[in-house]
Amino acid sequence: MLHIVDDEEIIRDSLAWLARSRNIAAAGYESAQALLSALDNPSGFDPDGECILLDVRMPDMSGVALFNELTARGLARRRPVIFLTGHGDVPMAVDMLKNGAFDFFEKPFNDNQLMDRVLQALESSRAAGAEDAVQTRLAGLSAREREVLDLILAGKMNKVIADELGISMRTVEVHRAHIFDKMNVKTAVELARLLK
Repeated sequence: MLHIVDDEEIIRDSLAWLARSRNIAAAGYESAQALLSALDNPSGFDPDGECILLDVRMPDMSGVALFNELTARGLARRRPVIFLTGHGDVPMAVDMLKNGAFDFFEKPFNDNQLMDRVLQALESSRAAGAEDAVQTRLAGLSAREREVLDLILAGKMNKVIADELGISMRTVEVHRAHIFDKMNVKTAVELARLLK
């Protein structure tokens, strides 16, 4: 999902049309507050990725202030921000990029270059979402399951794990099954690939 934040309706509409021409779902917001309200909705994160196209100059809350708010709330990591401006200056662009913005485009911009960059941002967003999902699954493991997990990843067999942890082999098998279930994998190889 591409979130387009610009106070000019014609800009929002043309960017949404451009996105749809590349099969990218898009939604427009006339203000920073409108976007923040939409992101506060508990519907969750789009697994296909999210990106925010953000105009720098807007009434009430500027694009820069909105970016700072998104960053403070932890919403910018999984939703890369691409700034758009007709009044950009090099120091502002450098500052935004240093602070984590994905890119910075000056108006007028090349439509294809912008949409190519949006697609890259969506891919980055999907990767961050997948990484967060793995971390959430890891956090759901018990302390003992984490110990067994570490030994599985070290390539140790159930009998060796049981000896090292001072538990029965059957207990290791139960922990192993729980780990595979919680991590949504079927084999130790899949587990290793997931956690590489």
